[in-house]
Amino acid sequence: MQGRTAVVTGASRGVGAAVARAFAAQGARVGLLSRSGTDLGLEGAVGVACDVRDRDAVFAAVAQVVERLGSLDCVVANAGIGAYGNFLDMDPEIVEAIIDTNLKGTLHTAAATLPHLIAAGGGDFVSLASVAALRAFPGESVYNASKFGQLGFTRALDHEMREHGVRCTNVAPGGVATDFAMGHGRTVESIEGMLSAEEVADVVVFCVTRPAGMRILTTSFRPANEGSWG
Repeated sequence: MQGRTAVVTGASRGVGAAVARAFAAQGARVGLLSRSGTDLGLEGAVGVACDVRDRDAVFAAVAQVVERLGSLDCVVANAGIGAYGNFLDMDPEIVEAIIDTNLKGTLHTAAATLPHLIAAGGGDFVSLASVAALRAFPGESVYNASKFGQLGFTRALDHEMREHGVRCTNVAPGGVATDFAMGHGRTVESIEGMLSAEEVADVVVFCVTRPAGMRILTTSFRPANEGSWG
């Protein structure tokens, strides 16, 4: 990552913060987009307040990062929210928030950043998806919808961007022990034994540091205490 410039959305905590720290530790200059706008105290980092549901705000935030850091060649669309429960019991406002953040937020992030990756001569666009992008789970219908959409979008994007030297990758972890969806179907007890945010960040770093001639389309992994499927 030495000499590279990256943007991470949802960067104030959880997986986003872990990715930002891992990139910085590898020598990257990092732009951190989050609703709080924190820079996590990382040397040379740029923190910008941004809600990915707002397309104009995303474009403005990315432009600010590029102006400060000079270029952009790596993007991690990580911002996401979740809530669990039967579809007919879900508050319509929560349904809208999940789709707007997880799916539309990824689209807004791609639209704002890809021209900069193309201008840089190539780079990496990573969509932080989920195993819920690969398999449907009861009580996760809306979250599944957002993540299946995110997966399909990024896979199609890889076809469109290949000629520009931009690799588009879905990183699809299983359960991660963060405050994600806490109080909305998750409890402290339910995350015991899950992956750490740092373990997910390690996989993201691996994906974006492969040789230029190699593309990773989708990588999925789960904690050892979660079930598997064929």
